[in-house]
Amino acid sequence: MSELRIGLVSISDRASSGVYEDKGIPALKEWLASALATPFTVEEALIPDEQPLIEATLKRLVDEASCGLVLTTGGTGPAPRDVTPDATLAVADREMPGFGEQMRQISLKFVPTAILSRQVGVIRGKALILNLPGQPRAIRETLEGLKDSSGAVIVPGIFAAVPYCLDLIGAAYVETREEVVKAFRPKK
Repeated sequence: MSELRIGLVSISDRASSGVYEDKGIPALKEWLASALATPFTVEEALIPDEQPLIEATLKRLVDEASCGLVLTTGGTGPAPRDVTPDATLAVADREMPGFGEQMRQISLKFVPTAILSRQVGVIRGKALILNLPGQPRAIRETLEGLKDSSGAVIVPGIFAAVPYCLDLIGAAYVETREEVVKAFRPKK
């Protein structure tokens, strides 16, 4: 069984230049620590919205650092500097459109501008790359899904499908903590 290595990339001109503190990577690390039962290591990158740099970072995390899962945060809107999805698609072997569709579905429960998001999910080699929103609360909601007051899932988060996707592409095996997010795997 291979080691679970996760790449975390926060894409922000201002955070990468020190104008403000990055909140994306800390939010991702906190959520992963609460949600994953499988031990994992993290490779981090805080970079500006520059497509060649984003592409190079994604390639490095997958091809050299052997990350089986790469989560990006930021740069997914319609503004000219928002090029994260463009860079992600440029390094992809295959697109996984259901991830972007579900992320927008979750976000639409809160803001009508969710339709402006261009988040994508792709496969590169034996890795899954997912573009997540930039705000910590939206990151958690997107990964975990929406629950009612009793804790029952109303809208599944995208992470429920991630472990099985990783199984199918030959990446590391991942177990989740069901109280946070229940991984779905078909019955054998």
